[in-house]
This record gives sequence, structure tokens and C-alpha cells, in this order.
Amino acid sequence: MKSQDETLEDWCRALLQAFELEDVEVDVNEVLALAGVAAHSVVRPAAPLTTFIAGFAAGMATGSGQAPDAVSMQAALGVARALAMDYAAVDTAAASPPPAAEPESAVFGRATDPASGPSANTRNTGA
Repeated sequence: MKSQDETLEDWCRALLQAFELEDVEVDVNEVLALAGVAAHSVVRPAAPLTTFIAGFAAGMATGSGQAPDAVSMQAALGVARALAMDYAAVDTAAASPPPAAEPESAVFGRATDPASGPSANTRNTGA
């Protein structure tokens, strides 16, 4: 029987092959780590949403020629991780928001102002 890691690597390779992306390297553990940060910093369903949007952003950056695959992926994962952590900090410290963080890389700018937190139109309040 395969281990979880072997199964995930096989699944990743199958997905990449189905999308004709065999040459793309994916750090499965890095993607799973981002999912964990999003799930614990925002809400659990933020995990797949965050990883999808980070992957989409990385693909757009690579496709537009901004950066090679590896740079785009690391930048997108870093921006998403920082935003999720900022989101949690702003949510728990409404009286004193965290100091503004520098953008993760030159590939992606910040999607929100860390001092004001995520915009109201993108935040799921559950109402």
C-alpha cells in the first residue's frame, strides 16, 4: 500500500500530465503548508480557495512572462501565506492592526493594505 506522500506525488503527476504540465515542479509540502496556514488563519474552507488562487496567480505571472515557474510559484505562495497571516492578525487585534509588511516579491504586489485588512467585498462574514 502506498504512503500518503507517495499517493499525493502520484496524484500531482497525474494532474500535471492531464494539463500537459509535465515539466512543472510542484512542491506538494509547500502547497499543503499554505493550505494549513489559510485553514487556521482564516477559516477551513479558505484552504482550497487560497491554494487555487495562488496557483492561478502563479500561472498568470509565468504565462505573461513576469517570471519563470519556480519564481512565480514561490512568490504566489509567499504572498498568499503573508496575507492569510495578516488576516488572522487583523481579525484578532482590531484595536491595533499589524505594521505594514513589505511585498513578498517583485512578481506580486499586495492584494490588500495590511493595516486595513481584507476588503469587505471579499470577506465571508457568514451573514
